[in-house]
Amino acid sequence: MKKIGLTGGIGSGKSTVARILLAMGYPVYFSDDRSKQLTQTHPGIRKGLTELIGEQIYKDNQLDRSALALAIFSDDALRVKVNQIIHPIVRDDFDNWINEQTNPLVFNEAAILFETGASERFDAMVLVTAPQELRIQRVMKRDFCSREEVVNRINHQWTDVQKIQLADVVIVNDDVQPLIKQVEHMLTLLA
Repeated sequence: MKKIGLTGGIGSGKSTVARILLAMGYPVYFSDDRSKQLTQTHPGIRKGLTELIGEQIYKDNQLDRSALALAIFSDDALRVKVNQIIHPIVRDDFDNWINEQTNPLVFNEAAILFETGASERFDAMVLVTAPQELRIQRVMKRDFCSREEVVNRINHQWTDVQKIQLADVVIVNDDVQPLIKQVEHMLTLLA
C-alpha cells in the first residue's frame, strides 16, 4: 500500500482534488476535518489547549476556533506549540485509519505536510497549486473573511515555489487546465 500526501496552500483546491479521488474510489483521510473533530472529542488535545491558552478557548464545550485562529496567526511560537499538541494525535488517528484500508493507494489531504515535516512519512507527495489571487478569492467566498485575513494565512504557509521543489507531482487548479485529466495522470504516475 502506498501512502500519498496531498497538500497545497489554503484555497489551492486540494479538497476538490481529494473529492475527485474519493469519487474514483480511492480512500482519502481529510486531516483538517479529522483535526476539527478531534479538537472537540480528544481529551489530550482539550487538556493541552486549555493548559496552553486557558479554559476560555472552549466556550459552551466547543472549541472557539475564531479565538484560536486569531491567537495562533498572531503568535508564531504559540502556533508551533498548538501544532505540537494536535498534530501527533492526528497522525496517530491517520495510522489507525490506514490499517482499515485495502486500496493499494491511500491519500492524506492536509494543508501543511511540508511545513511540519510530515511529508517524510509518505511514499509520494502531490501538491495542488493555484494562482494566489484565485486562492484569495476562493477563501474569501468560502470562509466569509476579509482579504487581509486570507493573505495573513497565506503568509504563514510555505510558498508554492518552496513546495514544488519537494513534490513528486504538481496539479495546477487554475480553473483553466482540466482537473480530472491531471488527477488521472497523477494516478498513472503513482501506481
